Formats: sequence, structure tokens, C-alpha cells
Amino acid sequence: MIDTVSGKDAPATPADASFAELAARRRGRVRRYLYRRPRVMDAVVVACYAVLVVPTVIDAVNAGRWAAIGLLATVGLSLFLRRRHPVGVVVFIALAEVGVTLLHPWGSNVSAGLWFSLYAVAVVHTRRFALVTMAVASAPLALLYFLAAVGPLERELPRTPSSPEEFRLVTSIAAGTSIVFSNIIATGIGISVRQRREHEQETAAWAARAARLGSVNERNRIAREMHDVVAHSLTVMVALSDGAAVVVRRDPERAAEVLAELSRTGRTALADMRRVLGVLRDDATAGHAPREPLADGASFGKLLDGFRAAGLPVHYSHTGPALPEDVALQLTVYRIVQESLTNVLRYGRALSRVDVLVVREESTVTIEVLDDGRGTVDAVTPGGGSPGGALGAAPLGTGQGLTGMKERAGIYGGTVEAGPAAGGGWRVRAVLALNGGTLNGNLQTGTTPAAR
Repeated sequence: MIDTVSGKDAPATPADASFAELAARRRGRVRRYLYRRPRVMDAVVVACYAVLVVPTVIDAVNAGRWAAIGLLATVGLSLFLRRRHPVGVVVFIALAEVGVTLLHPWGSNVSAGLWFSLYAVAVVHTRRFALVTMAVASAPLALLYFLAAVGPLERELPRTPSSPEEFRLVTSIAAGTSIVFSNIIATGIGISVRQRREHEQETAAWAARAARLGSVNERNRIAREMHDVVAHSLTVMVALSDGAAVVVRRDPERAAEVLAELSRTGRTALADMRRVLGVLRDDATAGHAPREPLADGASFGKLLDGFRAAGLPVHYSHTGPALPEDVALQLTVYRIVQESLTNVLRYGRALSRVDVLVVREESTVTIEVLDDGRGTVDAVTPGGGSPGGALGAAPLGTGQGLTGMKERAGIYGGTVEAGPAAGGGWRVRAVLALNGGTLNGNLQTGTTPAAR
């Protein structure tokens, strides 16, 4: 029997490999051995055929019908080619078995060669093609047996009192019927094996697509996290270093504090990057550091303190119950606040107050960051030429921060709005659904006005 499916070679993915291992375990030790050695399997098939036709060979030897023996041997040898030329082998065996029946009628298991060859066709061809091939290949031999009692082979039937004409006719019909049904069974087994293998291939392909999709999502997550970590940290570090350069001569002690905060911000950024990139480590184990930046209350407080040290007059307030014990949700809130304050630090002018408000209601969390400063719309635009930054440096943004906030909010069916505030300054407002569903029955990512 055939245990391989023809197809183009392709590099194996981890998902392909895992499914191949599962399929191998289901086969068992013996079938796995034969699957890996097709030539051995061919020899087993030929040996089985030889065992099935041994009675016919013995009768033919006793009767001196050597031509029939030669045809039987040729049929057995042709089974070695059933993998490479399944249809041609079926045609040859169908004709050869008719010849054997004409030379030596009423042999045992004369149609056994068709079983193996029809199975081979059903494994590599469509169901319709296999059934048509089975019908065409079975017709000559079956018809020959149906007509044996009244046709040219009538004289070959044994003439004994126990073999009346009716009995000989029933025997012929039974032989022809058994040939047809045995061929149907062999073809059905081949079709079943083909369908099982196609299912395994489809499942493996689905797993490979899911793995690739997961890899893409993970890369996007890492890129988003790296943007938040690097953009925030570099912005704060630039502001701190510029501030230290300004105050170092007038207030050395204050400059030392700013430099210490600069060092702490850099170390925190390195730790966050290690966590984010930890997923790329092949040797990562449960004992290593977490793979995502943690967003607990302590780290959120340090985030606000870092911005205050960089010169932002941040005022924070929380209304309603505490945030749920959902690390992903807390990280989303953390990153939205972080990105919003980073933009304020980059592009704000004449700031006297920056309000950060987190409100938890029954099914939503609202995040609002509002400043009263001045800024330029094109400062955040890639390639924008307007000056930005708290200290008048060139703009550091790429325009991806607001996109990242919308993507994060979209995970929780939320919205993000950013634009000039009614009383001056800039306002960012994000609304997240605690149940992970949609707001107002529709998934929205928010419409963002011209971003600062």
C-alpha cells in the first residue's frame, strides 16, 4: 500500500514538525517503520499477493499451465511500480487477470492484484477518478465470470452430479460479485486514507498559518512595546540631560539629582527592553525575568515621578474603584498615559499644569491627559520642520505613538481621541471597555484629529 502523498518539497515549520510527530505516533511502530521505508512496504505487498495466489499457482502447476503462472508472476512484479505508475499498473493487471482466468479458470484470489493497484490509484487521485477506474477495471473480469456458465468457459466447469447447471450459474455470479465488492472495498480504503492525509495536511497548514499569524502579532507587539519604551525613555533622558546642562553651574546639587534621575531612567529603559525582547530568546525559561514590562502601582508612580523630574507639572487623580487585576489592561493604561505625557514633554510650550485623570466606572475605564501649554500640529508629523520638545530641540517623534494608542485601545473595544482642548493646550482621551467587548455595540478605534 502507498504511504506517501506526492507533493512539492517545502521547508518544514515548527507546526508542520509537531503534526508530523503526532501522525507518526498514531501510526504505531510497525506502520511507522514501513512508512519510512517504502521499498520494504512494496516487498510486503508483493509477498502478500504471492501468498494469496499460492493455491492458484499450485493448481496451474499440476495442470501444466505455465503461461498462467508466468502472468501471475508478472502481476506480482508489476506491483513494485504501483507508486510511480498507478493507473498503468491497474490497466495491466486488469488485462493480465483476464488472461489468467482464460488460461486457468476458477483460480483462487485471481483479482488480488487489483486490490493493491486500485488502492494505489485511490490514494493519489480524486474520489471520482478512483471510482471510475475501479468500475472500468472490475468490469472485464466480473463479466467474464458472469458469462462463464453459458459462454466459452462452460466446458471448463467440473461435470459432476453435484454440479448441476443452476449451481454452476450461481457460482459464476457469486465469483463475479465478490470480485466487484472486493475491489470496491480496496478503493474505499484508499479513498479513506487519502481523505485522512488531506485532513492532516490541511490541519498542519492551518497550524502553520496560525503560527505565522501569531509570529506577526508578536512582532507587532514587540515593535509597539519598543516604541513606547524607547520613545518615552529617550525623550525623558534628553530633557533631563538638557536640564542638567542648564542648572549645573547655578545649582550643582540640583544638577546631581537630575543626572541621578537620568541614570535611573536609562536603567529602567534597559530593563524594560530586556523584558520585551525576552520573547525572542530561545533559552527563555520560567525562571527568567518577565517578558513584558510590569505596570503595577509602584511602576506607575515612578513613571509620573520621572516626568516630574523632567520638568512636567504633572497632577494625577483616580476616580472610582481600583483597576482590575488584569496585567494587560493595566499595561494598556500605563502605555497610553506614558505616550501622552511623552508627547507633552516633546511638544508642549509654556506649560503650567498637566492633568492625568483615570476614571473607572462599571464597565469602562476612561483615561484623560490634558495640558494647558502651546504646541505645533506638525511637530509630531514625520519630517515636520517645526521645532518641538520641552527645550526647543528638534522633534523626536515618528507619528506612530497615537497609532499605537489606538491599537492598544482597540484590543478592549475602545476609542482614542486626541486634539486641541477647548480652553487651550492639548487633550488625549481614551475609553476602554473592561469586558473586552465593544463600546455602543461597535468596535471603534477612535478618530484622531490632527495630532500634535
